[in-house]
Amino acid sequence: MSTLLRLATAGSVDDGKSTLVGRLLYDSKSVLSDQLDAVERVSAAKGLGHVDLALLTDGLRAEREQGITIDVAYRYFATANRTFILADCPGHVQYTRNTVTGSSTADVLVLLVDARKGVLEQTRRHLAVGQLLRVPTIVVAVNKMDLVDFDQATFTRVSSEVRAVASELGVEQIHTIPVSALRGDNIVSRSEATPWYHGPSLLEFLEAAPAGAELTGLPFRLPVQLTIRPQDAAPEYREYRGYAGQVATGVVKVGDPVVVLPVGRRTTVAGIDTADGPLAEAFASQSVTIRLADEIDITRGDVIAAASDAPEATQDVSGLVAWLAEKPLRVGARVLVKHGTRTVQGIVREISGRLDLDALAPVPTETLELNDIGRVALRLASPIAPDDYTTSRRTGSFLLVDPQTGGTLAAGMVRGFGAFDVAAEEAATVSWSI
Repeated sequence: MSTLLRLATAGSVDDGKSTLVGRLLYDSKSVLSDQLDAVERVSAAKGLGHVDLALLTDGLRAEREQGITIDVAYRYFATANRTFILADCPGHVQYTRNTVTGSSTADVLVLLVDARKGVLEQTRRHLAVGQLLRVPTIVVAVNKMDLVDFDQATFTRVSSEVRAVASELGVEQIHTIPVSALRGDNIVSRSEATPWYHGPSLLEFLEAAPAGAELTGLPFRLPVQLTIRPQDAAPEYREYRGYAGQVATGVVKVGDPVVVLPVGRRTTVAGIDTADGPLAEAFASQSVTIRLADEIDITRGDVIAAASDAPEATQDVSGLVAWLAEKPLRVGARVLVKHGTRTVQGIVREISGRLDLDALAPVPTETLELNDIGRVALRLASPIAPDDYTTSRRTGSFLLVDPQTGGTLAAGMVRGFGAFDVAAEEAATVSWSI
């Protein structure tokens, strides 16, 4: 059975991202015959001497810019070795928020750079977003190598520029691959046009990239979605009490000591049930029902966590938010905070600053505008039990929701300490790190 990899694509306008996505879909035989026929007809009508694979995604992009469809287009394709879910993010600066959306659950971020232009402002912005969101793997496709005659020196120069920016941001590992999305060089198979390059093709890299392994290595967390206690079942099942949800991180076994948060009651796991029968253990991403040894008042939104390494329940949360709404965020704003399966009321107590993505440093501000990334402090009406985002992307993230419309206002990362420490810079006027 092939493993699933979630990837997101990003890049500046005209870097060839649409062509790259189209090439991956075409070469993996994930394009329906009628779609390909339509693309061939349009390409011929435009007088092109080749099939414009960018047309496989440009239709959706035009719709998206008109506000007709969703902001991030998702594509599904598969090879013999792996299944992929691809989040195709727009390249325009005003759609940076959508890169946040697409990258938030990605195992791999594929960032395109035009070999002729090198690192641009949007390249720095997308690298910063990838680091902020702790995307495990970032690979840079240096595209349009055919337009520089597959020159090794050009690829080396662009790779050095990328690595310099990545180093500033604290990205520990970054991979660069010379490609031509238009011709298909180093996309699926290695190209003879780059004999000086000895690494994998882009698809080979994606097929080998790790996915999801970090979740099982983290402490056990299960946000409760539903308490199951059938009242009209057969007599032998009326005493059944279970707590259903998806294991967010870690592994749990029957007999393990756990704690229920935010109440803080400790107990042990008495059983693990699924639709297919009981299990001796469950791991991250499995949907299960947990039975506990003691009767505890548990409702939707509570968290069952490993007793030996449980987070602290708190009503005060601080962290980074990527502001996604048209209206600005101000101190005193009332919001809904959605963490896991729990949604609570909250108020913005402080805005410490926003990140200048060009200078890669914080600047003071009293508001957060669309696409801003800033540090905020929240006071909640009732406690939640988050982890630090640097430890767990799944349980360290949250959403800010408009209590009036139900629309998403921001994607948040609890505390979010990480790569570069601006507090160490004497000139910094805002003391926080990302």
